[in-house]
Amino acid sequence: MKPAEASLPSDTEVLVTRSFDAPVGLVWRAYVEPDLMRRWCSGLPGWSMPVCEMDIRVGGRYRWRWRSDDNAQEFGFTGEVLDVVPHARLVHTQVYDPGDLGFSMGAEASVVTVTFQEVGGMTHVATTIRYASKADRDEAFATGMADGMEVSYQQLEGVLAEG
Repeated sequence: MKPAEASLPSDTEVLVTRSFDAPVGLVWRAYVEPDLMRRWCSGLPGWSMPVCEMDIRVGGRYRWRWRSDDNAQEFGFTGEVLDVVPHARLVHTQVYDPGDLGFSMGAEASVVTVTFQEVGGMTHVATTIRYASKADRDEAFATGMADGMEVSYQQLEGVLAEG
């Protein structure tokens, strides 16, 4: 598959798009079932996702936490689910917890909208992250977040291939 493409459609947004050779129902499950998400959303090599708690319903909360296998550094995200349209759209707030990494991704909550569209057996995923300000967007984008997302997406391809 072609790697994820990242763009900056506005002063406060990051858009990351990626396609997967899998039906939308399977891709959706990988995004909303903690056991599946933990298998692919571990980020860069040497990191794991020991905490993946998700209540995927409007008003539900989630908590994700990553840990370095080498030095036990941690960071994470928390938020609230704002909208759920199964197999089509997932919208949630996102609050970054820098843990002990020492870098920021903005001081205020962002809003993440993930859309899923299946065409000819391929599922196209578009993730839009809307930050509170241009400064927050720039700070987050400068962390290499799009590269980390692509590493996870490559792992997602493996999970999807297993069915």
